[in-house]
Amino acid sequence: MSTPREPRPGVLVLSILSARWEAFWPGLADDLAQRLGPLASDSGLIPFEVTTYYQPEFGHPLWRRILSFERPLPLDGLADIKRFTNTLELARTESDGNRLFNLDPGCLTLERLVLASGKNFTHRIYLGGGIWADLTLIYQGGHWKTLPWTFRDYASPEVQIHLTRLRDRYHQGILDETGPEAGDREAPSPDQSPHKE
Repeated sequence: MSTPREPRPGVLVLSILSARWEAFWPGLADDLAQRLGPLASDSGLIPFEVTTYYQPEFGHPLWRRILSFERPLPLDGLADIKRFTNTLELARTESDGNRLFNLDPGCLTLERLVLASGKNFTHRIYLGGGIWADLTLIYQGGHWKTLPWTFRDYASPEVQIHLTRLRDRYHQGILDETGPEAGDREAPSPDQSPHKE
């Protein structure tokens, strides 16, 4: 029988997507820091060219920025963050109903990246309050692995390189706290998966 225990908190990551950065940045960074704590990293602007899905609402060209935060994120805290970011999106909605930006919060651990979504799908797990968890990437064999449903932008080298930097910093923080015996956990391969307990 397994013994339930609280898992180590993860890293709060936040993807911001927009074509009109001059209309809200860096003011939005202050709004985020008031609620989520100090920024730990900022990827800078990354071109978003994998789909035209967002162009009717946000315009073109689209740019993504990935932030991380100093404050650890409890693994059961992602739904609250998503509801908060939803309120920020709505607060900056324009008169035509279009949003200025799209905010996608997620939780990064040694094993995986999980994003929050307001939409149900076959692989998503309900967290409560209208929010679902999307297992977007797993870390295995020393690199990120995509899944059949992984968004194409998160499969791109540009995004994964930045996520690897965040993971490395997170791992180093664990080593500094607990020592080398902490090791480096990855998602198990299918033939290594533990039996249900």
